[in-house]
Amino acid sequence: MKKCQVVRKSGRRSCTSSSTAITNVRYGECQKNHAANIGGYAVDGCREFMASDVEGTTGALTCAACGCHRNFHRREVETEALCEYT
Repeated sequence: MKKCQVVRKSGRRSCTSSSTAITNVRYGECQKNHAANIGGYAVDGCREFMASDVEGTTGALTCAACGCHRNFHRREVETEALCEYT
């Protein structure tokens, strides 16, 4: 699994000085309903997204375990605010 890390300057300031927010994005279990066309509900049991290819290619958006697109996997976002005091 590949982790994405985004660093952005926060518009709202909770600290007395400038603050930076670090966001970690992780993709969990697959939620694609494989039986939707027959009116049922069945998932494949894939527990975590693993990219099929390197970052920057179309294969990076396909899961190596189940073959589904990354959008079918549950997105987990963790945001951490770091305060910089000068």
